[in-house]
Amino acid sequence: MSEAALEALVRDIRACTVCAGELPLGPRPVLHVSTTARLLIAGQAPGTKVHASGQSFTDASGDRLREWLQMDNAMFYDVRRVAILPMGFCYPGRLPRGGDRPPRPECAPLWRDRVLAFMPDIRLTLLVGAYAQNHVLGPGNVTARVLDFRSFLPRYFPLPHPSWRTTGWERRSPWFGEDVLPALREAVRQALD
Repeated sequence: MSEAALEALVRDIRACTVCAGELPLGPRPVLHVSTTARLLIAGQAPGTKVHASGQSFTDASGDRLREWLQMDNAMFYDVRRVAILPMGFCYPGRLPRGGDRPPRPECAPLWRDRVLAFMPDIRLTLLVGAYAQNHVLGPGNVTARVLDFRSFLPRYFPLPHPSWRTTGWERRSPWFGEDVLPALREAVRQALD
């Protein structure tokens, strides 16, 4: 499968209007993929800042994720090595009581497997948050999966969503910084070597 064919698919995705009527800011699919990527970051869906910038994780969640990974922007956004493919490619809007809506249910079934078929060199997929984990692994508890991360290696590494809401969870879960983050950094290093 060629890079040109993947680029054509990405153009089709960026022109997608399947959910246009449900998206408060309109469609603006955001994804970063290549045929040579070795690390895949599977997240939730863009927030308003990512919708505005057109680049994944250009917000506080991205800062925290890069901190967890100890990865600078140059490496994080090197699409030849790192792909970012969320469960939903467009900003889904806000929930009435705050927080972003779930990714649109049409997106992943319509596009995800087609994109993944062009990325045969993926060695490790970071499953960031419940939506990515549930899509790939089936229903489950994020904390339990993160605690049991070793059972998903070498193919997957489950992580909590790196939003500000995770701050309290991290304080109550010192094992995350002591055990999970060093293992995450090593798994990412091996995937990218």
